[in-house]
Amino acid sequence: MPDTHVNPLSVLFPPRCAGCGAPGTDCCAACAGPLRSARPVSRAVLPIPAFALGEYRGATRRLILAYKERGRRDLGAVLGHLLARALLKLPGQPRAPDRAEFGAAQWLLVPAPSRRCAARMRGGAHMTRVAAACAAALTSAGVPASATRLLALGRGVRDAVGLDRTARMANLAGRVTVRAHCLRNVTHSSIRMILLDDVITTGATAASCAAALAAEGLAPRLVLAVAATGRDATSRRP
Repeated sequence: MPDTHVNPLSVLFPPRCAGCGAPGTDCCAACAGPLRSARPVSRAVLPIPAFALGEYRGATRRLILAYKERGRRDLGAVLGHLLARALLKLPGQPRAPDRAEFGAAQWLLVPAPSRRCAARMRGGAHMTRVAAACAAALTSAGVPASATRLLALGRGVRDAVGLDRTARMANLAGRVTVRAHCLRNVTHSSIRMILLDDVITTGATAASCAAALAAEGLAPRLVLAVAATGRDATSRRP
């Protein structure tokens, strides 16, 4: 028999698309449509290839803000599934993964770390939830994947709003660290590592994460983000 159970909360508070407000869904097809494939992102400071699903504006910006700042934790699964779908069909860029590689090794998704105070306000590190959903979607598609909070931010990291590239790099210098207890569970020779982030602005966060991992002998293949700003400059991103 079909499951006829209806969550009473969904009747009292029917879901609405966080991108446009359309009723009946967390993220409608019109808002998710532009985020179904990834495009290359160029940033001077990035030592690895970078890709983003969309540009940080319009409905995409509203989706990310709703998830990060407005309590829409349901969107973590939506964004994770979108990242997984895009990862599976990345274009044939140099050093980007192809489908043949996926079956050869375990894929490890490493979320960009959050400041502790921001994570507390958001009910947890927001990219950790996205990475877990992405790993689950990849595994369901036959691609062995897992997610781990391998990176952490140390004390003294400021909110990056309004900081330019130089200031962002200085803000993170020496403050992105690898969690030793998580590192012990990583087998260097049998993983394909991907950095995940919400928005690429100047590239400072991804560059600092890649540097911290490189210091431990780990080499992420690329960074994949939900969105990127349109230029390598100061952003008013929250």
